[in-house]
Amino acid sequence: MRHLVAACALFLSVLTAVPSAASAPVAAASVAAAPVAAAPLVTETWHGSRVLDLSWHSANVGQAVHVRLLLPKNWRRSTTRTWPVVFALQGGRDDYTSWTRETDIEGLAARWDVMVVMPSGGVNGSYTDWWNDGKGGVPRWETFHTVELVRVLQRYRAGDRRAVVGASSGGQGAMAYAARHPGMFRFAASFSGSNHLTMDGMQVFLVTVNLLGFGLDAFRIFGLPGRDDANWRAHDPYHLAPKLRGVGLYVSSGTTGMNGPYTPPGAQWRLTQLSEILIGRMNRSFVARLKQLKIPVTAHIYGDGWHAWPEWIPEMTRAWPLMMMAINAKGTSA
Repeated sequence: MRHLVAACALFLSVLTAVPSAASAPVAAASVAAAPVAAAPLVTETWHGSRVLDLSWHSANVGQAVHVRLLLPKNWRRSTTRTWPVVFALQGGRDDYTSWTRETDIEGLAARWDVMVVMPSGGVNGSYTDWWNDGKGGVPRWETFHTVELVRVLQRYRAGDRRAVVGASSGGQGAMAYAARHPGMFRFAASFSGSNHLTMDGMQVFLVTVNLLGFGLDAFRIFGLPGRDDANWRAHDPYHLAPKLRGVGLYVSSGTTGMNGPYTPPGAQWRLTQLSEILIGRMNRSFVARLKQLKIPVTAHIYGDGWHAWPEWIPEMTRAWPLMMMAINAKGTSA
């Protein structure tokens, strides 16, 4: 019963959220490979001298995509050098502007010689090439992020020293991408991410959230629980944990959903904040798995705190220097 209560609370939180707010083997997903698309025609929109929005139509996801870039101080389009890169992934019910809207990531990044990339992640932030009953096809969010986007970024002098950070479902995406694409990311940070997808009824819960919360054909994403468990495990950071060896890791989440030290004064607590209880259980399980495998991780599984940006901003501040060290980014005056 306690699992059902926690799952229901998390389900309600996804429906009402606002932006400011034992191991089994892993089988590879057997879906059709994505076709190699021609270089897209990219539209650029500048916001000042160091914030650049890109947009184009992606054949991989079948819709327009957007990417916000924070460019380093000495960036030049014509230079031959490249810069280390931080990928910052959005959560569900959000978009590519979430990190600059909710945090001071722009000011933080300006103190380092680094590029920050904030891409579209889809309405539900599932960070996968959709299963589509084993047939593959659009949307291919994982292919968009790890292949198509990387190719476009080369035009803007993005290098191959990369870190990835995500909040909520973006946190799960950060860990899954780092594990599924060995060598692509030197560091991965997850703030309140769903890092054990196949834990205690979580599959049914996520299908329900995507079906009712987002109006999606939920079984198309990871597949039917039970029948398609191999594909679920193939995207579950808990089961992918052995592949994270050698990647710098930062994992954090609350455990109670109650008002915490960063809850804004006068903010109205809602029953839906209890979602962080389930998130906390998943991350405790994930961290325990990493430690069992003797894979180093910086973990901050705190008590009180909402599933919301006020809690994630301090985590970003703590994780940032570790990311910079991992990708060998140099400090610079803003």
